[in-house]
Amino acid sequence: MRTVELVCSPGLDAAVRTVWGRLAAAGLPSLARNIHPTNRPHLTLAAVDDLPPGVEHRLAELFDAALPVPVTLGRVVVLDGSAPLVWLVQPTPALTALHAGVWDVLAEADGHRPWHAPGAWVPHLSLALRFRNADLRMARAVSGGQRPTGDFDAARSYDGTDRRVTRIG
Repeated sequence: MRTVELVCSPGLDAAVRTVWGRLAAAGLPSLARNIHPTNRPHLTLAAVDDLPPGVEHRLAELFDAALPVPVTLGRVVVLDGSAPLVWLVQPTPALTALHAGVWDVLAEADGHRPWHAPGAWVPHLSLALRFRNADLRMARAVSGGQRPTGDFDAARSYDGTDRRVTRIG
């Protein structure tokens, strides 16, 4: 699987990592415990089986023209399905247009993950995986009710087979 992701500006990255640390210190699940070098706050725009030839160049042009994209984080919630604890990203017209542009570029790719599709996508930054709803109140208290702002200032692709990232643009 290959993803297309936006990464956070340094200030926004630090705000998310601070909450990762607070969750871990409170004994709650947290991505702070994932020590793999590719682990960093990011927004997944799409995931496909593989990137078709030439797509990375087209994505780079798209990101070079669109980034940075300002962002404000919203509420901390537990998503349905695999139950990750996430910080919702408030979608802006610029972010929504960029997301749609990525899907246009990837139109010929195989294995689109439907939960990332326009209309179904819930933009978010993950805080923890497999989180229990029963711990949501404590997680919100630990996160401090902040609504950080910043930018998505770069893009990358994660290759799930060999667990490495490639910068795009």
